[in-house]
Amino acid sequence: MSFVRPDVQAFLDMLNAQPGPKLHELDPGTARQMMGMMVQMAEAPRGEIARVEDLAIDGPHGDRIPLRLYSPRAAGGAPQSVLMYFHGGGWVVGDLETHDGLCAEIARSLDITVISVDYRLAPEHAFPAAGEDCLTATRWAAASPKEIGHAVTSIVVAGDSAGGNLAAIVAQELSGKMPVPIIAQWLIYPGVDMTANTGSMEDFADGYLLTAESMAWFMRHYIGNLPDHTDPRASPLHSPALDNQPAALVFTCGLDPLRDQGRAYAAKLIASGVPTVFREAKGQIHGSMTLRQAIPSAQGDLAGCLSVLRDIINEAGADLTMMKAAAE
Repeated sequence: MSFVRPDVQAFLDMLNAQPGPKLHELDPGTARQMMGMMVQMAEAPRGEIARVEDLAIDGPHGDRIPLRLYSPRAAGGAPQSVLMYFHGGGWVVGDLETHDGLCAEIARSLDITVISVDYRLAPEHAFPAAGEDCLTATRWAAASPKEIGHAVTSIVVAGDSAGGNLAAIVAQELSGKMPVPIIAQWLIYPGVDMTANTGSMEDFADGYLLTAESMAWFMRHYIGNLPDHTDPRASPLHSPALDNQPAALVFTCGLDPLRDQGRAYAAKLIASGVPTVFREAKGQIHGSMTLRQAIPSAQGDLAGCLSVLRDIINEAGADLTMMKAAAE
């Protein structure tokens, strides 16, 4: 029997005591409402931060992409990195509100501007809509638009679950192709293989918040008509080469159906020569980063990741400074 942290078990017991249907038994609209209510109850609040602004940019097909900018500083500061955050929710649920507290905490802790991307959701907008929006938003940020309030020196991409999938895709698609470099990627319990039927998917198929049936429901809505589920734009683990990727922090949870996918992606990055830090939270469940009020131990997991990511960003920044000095 797998080890479960006491606060995780208490949260699962509370959920199991609630009557009503499971997520995969709902229509997408109702599922979005249910996730919103759960996060509102279980996630840490935003807290104080100097600047929070809702923005919108032109999307790839004439629509608008909502964004939310978080900064621990007033506009008009010195040039610095920007962290692009892509929320989780199986490409079907989740939005700016479900990840509001997490994005504010990242901005405060790293002293960095964070831009959360409210990409289009399936099934109304199936694959590859989510990825297209995240690519568009990242290109926009890299061009140092005045709305950001400072020049952008580099980009960090990050996301949880489906957002980890999208962060990996953005890193693969845009590394070396923008006016500023992507210097780091933070993949939080990412779903990176649409073909996976791994041991963790079987071992934690039910009873640990995210279920195998829910994953099938998410994938059906997002990539149901995709003929090749190994397409790297959906399954970044199947990319033929990762050697040009930015330094990575891959975080997994021990009780997560997606655990083995994250492990496999970290291993492939390492085998490709990419500087990679792998962390796994034993006894923890999928989604914990946005459940920190209900699962206090997740705050420690987040703090540990942010410490590692801070070091990765600082090292990359020092390397960029040295390269610029050498070029001059």
